[in-house]
Amino acid sequence: MIGLAFSNMLAALMGALGAVAGALAPLLSVRRAIRNRTAMAELHLSEMLQVVALGLRSGLSFDRSFELYGHYFNNGFSRSCMSAYRNWNLGLATRQQALEELASSYDCAQLARVVESMLRSLRFGSPLVRTLEEASAQCRATYRARLEERVAKAPVKMMFPTGTLILPAMLLLVLGPVLLELMRSF
Repeated sequence: MIGLAFSNMLAALMGALGAVAGALAPLLSVRRAIRNRTAMAELHLSEMLQVVALGLRSGLSFDRSFELYGHYFNNGFSRSCMSAYRNWNLGLATRQQALEELASSYDCAQLARVVESMLRSLRFGSPLVRTLEEASAQCRATYRARLEERVAKAPVKMMFPTGTLILPAMLLLVLGPVLLELMRSF
């Protein structure tokens, strides 16, 4: 409508741009949701592993330890873990299927590796506590490294707004009086 006020060509161009933006909006929204879901899993994975390891150390079974995390923590990842627990507890799926489904519902390579190692430990009877604690430490280190990387990129991302918005204003402020004096002399 705004383009129509100026010319028919501008209206057609703005209409085409609006159509393209409207077509791409759902795809971009889904990608953003997947990224947010993955980030949530990476953020809460280490705490889930610590809770399960602590439960196992105190003598609880894996199932009960896993349920404790889903019951006492309130975030999207814990709700997904609780849903997986309910699926295998009610017999809707085996524990292996429920955990694999949990891992596949998140686009997180760390979660997939952790679930694979948990299933391997449970299947073969190897000590699960040490595996979970090592995986938790690795998840925390990976998450910390990603945060440090984002913090290191921030100054570079700030250069463009600084250069385009602040620098011209500062130049006008500093050079403005000089330019006015030059204009008066002519």
